[in-house]
Amino acid sequence: MALLSESEQQQVRDAITRIERDTDAELVTVLAPQADDYTYIPLLWAGILALLIPGAINYFPQWLGAAELLIVQWACFAVLAVVFRLPAVTTRLIPRRVRFWRAANLARRQFLEQNLHHTQDGTGMLIFVSEAERYVEILVDRGISSRLGDDTWQGIVSSFTEQVKRGQTLQGFLACIEACGEHLTRHVPATHERNELPNRLIVLE
Repeated sequence: MALLSESEQQQVRDAITRIERDTDAELVTVLAPQADDYTYIPLLWAGILALLIPGAINYFPQWLGAAELLIVQWACFAVLAVVFRLPAVTTRLIPRRVRFWRAANLARRQFLEQNLHHTQDGTGMLIFVSEAERYVEILVDRGISSRLGDDTWQGIVSSFTEQVKRGQTLQGFLACIEACGEHLTRHVPATHERNELPNRLIVLE
């Protein structure tokens, strides 16, 4: 299921179209459910906890036999492995630095895959969101970075990140696009009509 409905994605598309009328910047928006599947993490945690089960059980007055302990251990491993596979749970088992590192890598891959580095005047801009990691990043090409410093986007990213945490991803995108548009209109104004890259919201599977 898409992270945003078709009508919500259309709102993002319309917002980009409005902004690009007044700037040479080429905005691309990407939304990912999560940056990585972290396959090994649930199994690692389930295995560690399952290994600790026999020792924990032995603190209770009634001891179990070896066969019963083994069954309990395997049952715990199976249940925890399934529970820890839930995205909302998995991301909480991973250090914040690791989650952000994976999300940042995906953002940079998307910058290249969406050809944002191949625009005519180097005016590509990526607005990237990974929901599970609650990660937002804005990446720009040389035509924009030469006129606007990275600190320009810090406040916008912080506000968008808070909205993602509250489950307001659509509102975050619309506010972010509008805020970016204000800077781009002043510092990267439109010099001619063009539309090199698609305005649609790209939702990763």
